[in-house]
Amino acid sequence: MLNGLIGKKLGMTGFYDEKGNRVPVTAIELPPVVVVQKKCVATDGYDAAQVAYDKITSKGKLAKFSKPKKGHFKDIAPARILKEFRTDQIDSIERGQEITIDIFQKGQYVDVVGTSKGRGFSGVIKRHNFAGGPASHGHRFHRSTGSIGNCATPGRVFKNKKMPGQYGNAQVTVRGLCIVDILRDDNILLIKGAVPGPTGRTVSVLKTKKHIK
Repeated sequence: MLNGLIGKKLGMTGFYDEKGNRVPVTAIELPPVVVVQKKCVATDGYDAAQVAYDKITSKGKLAKFSKPKKGHFKDIAPARILKEFRTDQIDSIERGQEITIDIFQKGQYVDVVGTSKGRGFSGVIKRHNFAGGPASHGHRFHRSTGSIGNCATPGRVFKNKKMPGQYGNAQVTVRGLCIVDILRDDNILLIKGAVPGPTGRTVSVLKTKKHIK
């Protein structure tokens, strides 16, 4: 089947394993998705399935759909998000097929891809964890960046210098997280550890062989 699914981060909680140890877990809701399009090696150069997530029920939003987009969905319920997932069983997947959380198993390792919280324009202390200067009376350094360049040689600021700027609101991948439990009736994965983004943000869960010890 597919190598992953798309869903929504519900937040973090605690889970007690078989030994009675409390494990911090993130709950991710992965409702069934519908295959909208197949990508094959012969025509596209790779095998993948495009799935639809978050169905649209508002008539106002549906009215704004362009004709090509309406034609793309055809007999499938329109959705807000379209995303591709690779697969090694493209022949067993058909348009309109429903993919559920059953593709995952307890104890399996996954990568979680999400968008981190946006923090706007931030200084070097918040953005890069700089120590800052003395805060007592008479000092002017405080939370400033400090020196960023050299003298006449080379007489410029090097690329990738850590400076103030946009912080957050970027794609982040957390690799090798373990699935602690699966609530199949509620379509919820309990994954050990934290995943990027705030509660309610859309995330992708991908199968992987790497894991964190």
